[in-house]
Amino acid sequence: MISLPADEQRIVITGIGLTAPNGNDLGEFRESLLEGRSGVVPYEIRYVGKTLAGICQFDELRYQKRKEVRRGTRAGSVGIYCAQEAVKDSGVDWENTDRSRVGIYVGVTEHGNVETENEVYELKGYDYDTQFWSHHHNPRTVANNPAGEISLNMGITGPHYSIGAACAAGNAGLIQGAQMLRLGDCDLAICGGVSESVHTFGIFASFKSQGALAEHEDATRASRPFDVDRNGIVVAEGGCLYVLERFSDARKRGAKVYGELAGYAINSDASDFVLPNPDRQAQCVDLALQRAGLRPEQIDIVSTHATGTSSGDAQECAALRRVFETSDRTHFNNTKSFIGHAMGAAGSLELSGNLPAFHDRICHPTINVDELDPECAIDQLICGEPRELESVDYILNNSFGMLGINSAVIIKRM
Repeated sequence: MISLPADEQRIVITGIGLTAPNGNDLGEFRESLLEGRSGVVPYEIRYVGKTLAGICQFDELRYQKRKEVRRGTRAGSVGIYCAQEAVKDSGVDWENTDRSRVGIYVGVTEHGNVETENEVYELKGYDYDTQFWSHHHNPRTVANNPAGEISLNMGITGPHYSIGAACAAGNAGLIQGAQMLRLGDCDLAICGGVSESVHTFGIFASFKSQGALAEHEDATRASRPFDVDRNGIVVAEGGCLYVLERFSDARKRGAKVYGELAGYAINSDASDFVLPNPDRQAQCVDLALQRAGLRPEQIDIVSTHATGTSSGDAQECAALRRVFETSDRTHFNNTKSFIGHAMGAAGSLELSGNLPAFHDRICHPTINVDELDPECAIDQLICGEPRELESVDYILNNSFGMLGINSAVIIKRM
């Protein structure tokens, strides 16, 4: 492993593949965000009963056979779809790419819960006789599964692994891909985050017992970060994977570029299992700005993490006010209001929905804010309708997770 010269340290996004509850490619996803289309629907799951969730409708069989879907996992299928779409979108000559020089770095919140719950449920029908336990269990539940399924599907022989970073995992996957490119460990990185969370009853049950599972008579209005009547999280599935390259390589092949990774940071609260720490969150954003060589007032759009919980939204807003108190240029929005909380995919999905703003100069809104909670008041919080900006040069993406992991990624217009 070698460290590359400074002129090869610039990392750019050249491909995006995604599935969200309201879109199966970037164009469809972006259109939904600008037109106010929610992807949250009524949903029913074992033991919990009727609830609400963000469900994806991508074609599992576009890149897999039925047998492969049955043998693998939902997270693996999400990952394969997103990875294949990202590579196609990048325009890279895949047939002639040295796949030993391709790395796969997939962020996940959790993995294996779905498969374990299903197998225990089926096993009780056989009086818990373990001879009926699936021999696919181990490869389905190992932590590297989503990245490994992508490797098998696409014939990639370079490094692959998953990054467990709670709900900051989408950002963490992107950061890991950039780091490996800068170290010379790979020449192409497929990275981001995926989530299969809606298929495990345990997540719904845990949020419900915590009093943090959203309820609303209208599913499309259930996810309402910053609203005074917000009452919890809408669980969602999804995925977004990027193709990252060194700018020198992308330029050489004439690739289109969505943006350049200008700065990033990850830190820890070290204060509570679930309650966020605004001081540490502010420090994380400050560190990302410092590494990018930017002042707060140079950021045009901040994509907030806010999940719709009473304490989490207010704490993040406190951190943002602290960092951006002198900026009248920065605008803020939220994507979970459209799709719910996609857990390990949240950071990468939410970033992608904002990237087209580099070209159309439109900041998509936060929806479902009928009455802004005073504790969540931030200057230039865009609610209800999109807003056209004079220019968009820098986008900052916040993504935080349980056990106090914080992340911030800054992308620069090219």
